[in-house]
Amino acid sequence: MMKYNLLGKSDVAVSRISFGCMSLDGGHAANARLLHRALDKGINFFDTADLYQKGENEITVGKAFSGMRDQVLIATKVGNQWRQDGSGWDWNPGKAYILQAVEKSLQRLQTDYIDLYQLHGGTMDDPIDETIEAFELLQQQGKIRYYGISSIRPNVIREYVKRSGIVSVMMQYSLLDRRPEETILDLLQQHNIGVLVRGGLAQGLLAGKPAKPYLGYTSAEVRKAADAVQAIAGTTRKAAEVAVQFALHHPAISAAILGIRTAEQLDDALLAANAAALTGEEIKTLQSVLPANKYEQHR
Repeated sequence: MMKYNLLGKSDVAVSRISFGCMSLDGGHAANARLLHRALDKGINFFDTADLYQKGENEITVGKAFSGMRDQVLIATKVGNQWRQDGSGWDWNPGKAYILQAVEKSLQRLQTDYIDLYQLHGGTMDDPIDETIEAFELLQQQGKIRYYGISSIRPNVIREYVKRSGIVSVMMQYSLLDRRPEETILDLLQQHNIGVLVRGGLAQGLLAGKPAKPYLGYTSAEVRKAADAVQAIAGTTRKAAEVAVQFALHHPAISAAILGIRTAEQLDDALLAANAAALTGEEIKTLQSVLPANKYEQHR
């Protein structure tokens, strides 16, 4: 059975395993079939961004859920502005840009409100108060229900915790990226701000992909972590189930967002959703395999 958690201090209950739409690459009809199957199986939270495929990702999600908007929670992101010539994008967290970008996202998503609107990054050089003003205004106007940020930078996260009404922070966290454990997970739990975990499988390295260097760990260390995950999985579970349950174990974490592109990946995500939580002993065993990495910058 799918489990649901309130997202921070919001009244939105999100599925513990949620659908990362970024990697969808089928046609609209194929994508819709996959998204509908996820919904039928209890996944209710779908995460996209205006940046993905230059807006096409929002379009495919909007088409899939047209006429059934009340059954799903849609999250999208803002802050990366495509250049006119399409050669790349520039960071723009300004109020005027956010107020303009939201209208385009609403249009592409075929909806008049977004459940969770997230700043897609963030730096200490941003006009943070202006960014917050934009989100607060959109909330008052009913165009967004809640807002959050997608950031791995502790110094930026602390500013939003102090100054804003964010209900969530999306961040990378896995057995191979334990940087959030140092201070941020506890800080967010203390303030009742939900964590949306991405990268729980560490690019598949914890779920059977060949080892390679990752975030300062050598290939040998990555292999050691993957072997430890597999040892706990044993013969009754898949490694991916254990890796995802590790990424969900901290009480600050509301959901793990898994990138899903195929029916097989959806099946694996559903297995992970229904897997038993790891015991305290299993978590300690996994954490003892490698020293935790820490933030060198953006502290």
